[in-house]
Amino acid sequence: MAATAAVAISALGGAALWHGRLGADGAGATLLALLGCRGVKVVDVVPAPQGRSPILGVMVDAEGERVLAVFPGAGLPDASSLGEARLDAAGAVLADPRWPAGAERLFRLAGARGIARVLDADVAAAGTIAELGTLTDHLVFSQRGLVECSGMEEAEAGLAAAAARLQGMPALGPAGSLAVTLGARGSLWWREGRPVSLSAPRVAARDTTGCGDVFHGAYALALAQRRGTVDAARFATAAAALKAERGAGWSGMPDRGAVDALLRKGWE
Repeated sequence: MAATAAVAISALGGAALWHGRLGADGAGATLLALLGCRGVKVVDVVPAPQGRSPILGVMVDAEGERVLAVFPGAGLPDASSLGEARLDAAGAVLADPRWPAGAERLFRLAGARGIARVLDADVAAAGTIAELGTLTDHLVFSQRGLVECSGMEEAEAGLAAAAARLQGMPALGPAGSLAVTLGARGSLWWREGRPVSLSAPRVAARDTTGCGDVFHGAYALALAQRRGTVDAARFATAAAALKAERGAGWSGMPDRGAVDALLRKGWE
């Protein structure tokens, strides 16, 4: 999740640093090597000698939709070894909820520096999103994550329920954002007490794997570049649509030129 977002940021011309927890195994070594090949700088990662790295399996159908099989890892440390100085030059940070203690440390360090904090609010252990929501000013749900948080299948009602639960949190402040990504339907954003739709470009999806992660990475990059939330959302939407059209895993990441061209062309 965050690793794919970091690769997307790098492909879009940003400087991406990645911090996570891994086992001292083949899967961990492969991930570190692949991140390096994609221009992502890995920082303060000490593979756990007896740990087993998280692994994600993806099955894709002929329509480009996918099913995930996840092994969350085992024997990995809970504490984060991220150095505070890593954030000195950061414009934004992004975390997913798979490692709550790591996300919490990142958000606390970033918050103390006034840095934009984006939470990829996917499916997580009970209470995790609410806890991390107190520390992040940009909370973007996946469809599954919103259903789990709100208990509602319909996105508009789910986002309204989430907004009610998150009252007083930074994401609902004047500089924050609360949203849910909806694949080909685009995304919904909570604005002035109601959900507002942002459409997505129509593309022939080859593979939707990682598109949400690309969205989060592009959104964080745009915030780091001082774009407003509306412009950042459109930038992220264009990047995710191009990723769906291209497929090809990390090799299919769009570059800045392709995203800017789609933004100039526009869509309804």
